[in-house]
Amino acid sequence: MFEVKTQTMKSKRALSLDLARGSMLFLIILSHVPLMMYLSELGVVTKMAPGNAFESFINMMMEFFVDNRARPLFAVLFGYGIIMIYNKQSRRSSIYEAKRLILRRCIYLILFGMILTGVFWGQDILMVYGIAGIILLPFLGRSNKTLLIWTAVTTVIYAVFVSLLWGGILFAMEGYSIPVEFTGEETYFNTVWARLFSIPFVPLFTHLMFPVIPSVLMGFWLGQLNVLIKPEEHLPFLKKLMIITLSISIIGAIPLVLINDVIFPSYFNAGVIYGVHIISGLFAGLGYAALFGILGHKINSPNKITSAMAAMGKRSLTFFVLHEILLVLFLSPIALNLGAHINITIGFLFSVLLWAVTLTIAYFMDQREKHGLLETWMRKLTYKT
Repeated sequence: MFEVKTQTMKSKRALSLDLARGSMLFLIILSHVPLMMYLSELGVVTKMAPGNAFESFINMMMEFFVDNRARPLFAVLFGYGIIMIYNKQSRRSSIYEAKRLILRRCIYLILFGMILTGVFWGQDILMVYGIAGIILLPFLGRSNKTLLIWTAVTTVIYAVFVSLLWGGILFAMEGYSIPVEFTGEETYFNTVWARLFSIPFVPLFTHLMFPVIPSVLMGFWLGQLNVLIKPEEHLPFLKKLMIITLSISIIGAIPLVLINDVIFPSYFNAGVIYGVHIISGLFAGLGYAALFGILGHKINSPNKITSAMAAMGKRSLTFFVLHEILLVLFLSPIALNLGAHINITIGFLFSVLLWAVTLTIAYFMDQREKHGLLETWMRKLTYKT
């Protein structure tokens, strides 16, 4: 009886983290599909121009809750996971060995990202987070106060830099939108060398234009508080954190939502507004993490849907890569090229369908106790076992 109860409590405590990871993958699909709709009329920054009221609503919801919000959640969860590894390995062996293991894991994460980007043409975030993990190794084991100070410092620096950078970009482009990457003339082989050449620059540009470091530090902080593994001990804190950070995120998204419909700022000011949207999205990463901490505690008996989401979360590396490969296969001009023929509505429905299908796969994998392929490889490479 004691063993069953202990296992149940352990599973419930892990639910928050896995639910967050599984949901994060859906947000990433939603944010990456528009990047493949290269023949659609351009809207504001990376959005397509809506064709009707429903598509305007989809764009608005994306700008409030998905765009520049999925990436910070991923970074927070990545930082949280690093702290879990660090604490576990520090107890088992030593601080030096824990950092060495995390360094090795980050190096392999970068390698996985290079293969995903250069060979399979997926959107990279693996290289970005691997580099962030290496940069932030000296912050492992530091006090919460130190982590909060450096989070604040890096956020302020990025707030100024990113806003001015995007202001300059839109000013130079003389428009509210950023052209989509594809033209329709691409094939796998006539662009492979350009893609391989771009590998070292992709994470560099991402770190410059979309801040990751502050969110990973936030993940370190939450990990040291252990709020997602033991949410029942932090419920008042999680509720306050969720309300405050999601409020900041929503308020910060309002100016971008209004561009080209209610307000018509100069191109430079529109870029600054987009910078504000990016920085306010950092708080969404914290808010979403807190939300899933609360949900993980509230769910006493997971149903099939929440179980499937948690199953995908346990295999997040595998399913992130799978999603990126499927997006390229179905939507890009180097394969089936459906991205040239879909609108915002179809793109949204495609995102839901893709997530639902892979969610089902994750559920049956979990029922049969099948590990994610890339998680298995990562563990073998990292732990040398």
